[in-house]
Amino acid sequence: MDQQAEGEEPTAGEPPAGEPPAGEKKRFTFPSALTVLAVVTLAVWILTFVIPSGTYRRDGAGDPVQGTYHREAAPGGFVHRLGDLFLAPVNGLYGVRDADTGEVAPDAVGALYGSAGVFLFVLAIGAFITVVFATGALDRGIERLAHRLRDRGALLIAGVMTVFSLLGTVEGFAEETLGFYGLIVPLMLALGYDRMVATGTIILGAGIGVLGSTVNPFATGVASSAADVSLGDGIALRFAMWAVLTAVAIAYVVRYAHKVRTAPDRSLVGFLPGDRELAAEAEEPPELTGLQKAVLTGVVLVFTFMIFSVIPWAGALTGEADAEPYGWELGWSFPQLAALFLVAAILIGVLARLGEQRLSAVVVRGAGDFMGPALTIVLARGVTVIMNNARITDTVLHSIEGAVSGTPGAFFGIMVFLVNLPLAFLIPSTSGHATLAMPILAPLADFADVGRAVVVTAWQSASGLMNLWVPTTAVIMGGVALAKVGYDKYLRFVWPLLVILALLICGFVALGAAMG
Repeated sequence: MDQQAEGEEPTAGEPPAGEPPAGEKKRFTFPSALTVLAVVTLAVWILTFVIPSGTYRRDGAGDPVQGTYHREAAPGGFVHRLGDLFLAPVNGLYGVRDADTGEVAPDAVGALYGSAGVFLFVLAIGAFITVVFATGALDRGIERLAHRLRDRGALLIAGVMTVFSLLGTVEGFAEETLGFYGLIVPLMLALGYDRMVATGTIILGAGIGVLGSTVNPFATGVASSAADVSLGDGIALRFAMWAVLTAVAIAYVVRYAHKVRTAPDRSLVGFLPGDRELAAEAEEPPELTGLQKAVLTGVVLVFTFMIFSVIPWAGALTGEADAEPYGWELGWSFPQLAALFLVAAILIGVLARLGEQRLSAVVVRGAGDFMGPALTIVLARGVTVIMNNARITDTVLHSIEGAVSGTPGAFFGIMVFLVNLPLAFLIPSTSGHATLAMPILAPLADFADVGRAVVVTAWQSASGLMNLWVPTTAVIMGGVALAKVGYDKYLRFVWPLLVILALLICGFVALGAAMG
């Protein structure tokens, strides 16, 4: 809808700009992640006056020692806590934890508690991804793959879903899929499939990849940082889960596609007038140029190197968590990865001959486009600062300690998965959800004698599963709108798969917890 021109009076009988027509009710819109976290920040601050303060003794690594909780008053009064609320976003970015008192403040002396490293990393990878898409190489590569497999329906579905899933597991490929409906829908219609096949191929392909993230910086990366574990910890379990869930999703979509092509009347969405004509309009995309092939090769090398740089190879190859790192291990974390993607963005831009002016503009635009996720991380971290300074984090841990003590590891892992399902709905930002939940979940894993990497896997699985269907994401609602299938029809299509995925996830999480 066009906005009303500035200063122009509404025509008689028309509602003022921004208001719905007379008699039409305003539709409820779920608040943004930033709004949700602002409300959570205020609610948690109020609760600091209700929940008793207390603390655990810490070991040499700074982790709470089970069974040592005791009540301890928090420093300062109302004005002091009001200052904590005011400075919450600042502390969430670069607050420093005092080595003696444990309190977090911008001018304290100690270790960085804020999420400045993750914040910059998100902006850096945003710049890199935007530069890659600005070259047009990734879009063209996917278009060429889809066209080459156009006469082999099952292989086309499997190929596109595998590529989307691979992009999802390494870099959180999600909203970018909205640009491919114009290509995939006509191809699927040309093969005798319906629009739901195209929808499932796109949404489930990328969504399963994000659900089974291996090194996705916006899910696994942020959660690992908040849980104080390496991004490479637990990667073997996550890779196995990604491979199995991707195969299951592909089989599910292929089975439905075969049913529709052999019996069109069994389609959940039917066929719209003009679908056959639309299918005939699918044109062959141009061949990949040598420059585009070089860009794609560069992208593959960057993500391959990132995976290599974060994996604790000594522990992975020997099976000993405290194994002495090999001399060639890098052990990189967010500061180095941020630098990697900034440098890679520049190199890809130079390789693609974007030019200095355009490359600079694209880098800035890319960082700006990812400012939303970066700010949710900062706000969520600010909430944990409020809890830390009021000394109620340990009180919350203590209230759950009895429930998890002695709990079988497999059951604990499944419990973490189930608890995070409603949280993923209430906090639509994956990175914000991770930053908010992990400071509580990670120490609980220690109490239950379960590896923190298992908690990261259980959390991201819950977040990923919810994002396959919740109506609060642009990926789902934008996708069904572009494909013209209807959200209710999509739910009918996907709910059996959601049940299968949930059961498989519980099995993987239980296995990971049992194996330690």
